[in-house]
Amino acid sequence: MDIKNQLQGAKLFKNLELLAKYVVEGFINGMHKSPFHGFSSEFAEHKIYNNGESTKHIDWKLFARTDKLYTKRYEEETNLRCHMILDNSASMYFPKLKQQQIGNLNKMGFSVLAIAALMNLLKKQRDAVGLSIYGQGYNYYAPEKSSERHMHMLLDQLNTVVNTIEGDRETQTYVYLHQIAEKLHRRSLVFLFTDMLQIQVTQEKLFEGLRHLKYNKHDVVLFHVLNKKLEQQFDFEDGPKQFVDVETGQKIDVYAEGVKENYKKEIAAYTEAIKLKCMQYKIKYVAVDVDSDFATVLNTFLVERRNFV
Repeated sequence: MDIKNQLQGAKLFKNLELLAKYVVEGFINGMHKSPFHGFSSEFAEHKIYNNGESTKHIDWKLFARTDKLYTKRYEEETNLRCHMILDNSASMYFPKLKQQQIGNLNKMGFSVLAIAALMNLLKKQRDAVGLSIYGQGYNYYAPEKSSERHMHMLLDQLNTVVNTIEGDRETQTYVYLHQIAEKLHRRSLVFLFTDMLQIQVTQEKLFEGLRHLKYNKHDVVLFHVLNKKLEQQFDFEDGPKQFVDVETGQKIDVYAEGVKENYKKEIAAYTEAIKLKCMQYKIKYVAVDVDSDFATVLNTFLVERRNFV
């Protein structure tokens, strides 16, 4: 029975490891259409040969098939340390869904599955991965390791988060980014999954926290996770609606059409400001729509990993 059949009819996040494997296999099968042509399933046991390295471990049979130089990997090798950071604030559980499905995920569901898929790729490469989760506090931290037991521990933690009804309120992201940065002692590739929706905080404080993540020569990728249709396009049916701030509980009654254009201008300006700040501080900014597939996240990982190692 293939993975798709095993997942059908089951609660989506019942087996996160299997679900992540399904996402990665679909991605790899489509890689011949991407800039990574030739970087196929063999990458689980090989790495690209770099000029100046010893030719002792080059796989010449693979070279004959692909016309590309790869060296064989060994189980004890760890070339990369990657740390995942997950925003567990209440806004990440938007939109509220009765049941999540691939192609119909809230921001937390998308982020958790994206992290699990990245972990699957890291596992194939025998790289080390760590995880931080923050909400009202710095809720969870695990350092970078590559063991099977460690991977399962992280998946269990992600399962707990994604099956929670709602996240923490009044999250101060910048506070916990500083704390996370202090724990990252060895050069790592850092991925932050957040919607960047904050209250009572200046943008400067938030970016001070992001800059701190770059200390010790870390590379930082900000995945800005949003529901594009609702949070950027404000695509709601017209008529009186009550909107509730999930982190403060504040409520406002408006007609969607009456505020739509101004809202779109404000959110576009805010997003552009984030992009410019990321560019200024040499943080890679990647916008992610939860209604899209996972190719953007996984392609970003492959590019960043190739440049980092």
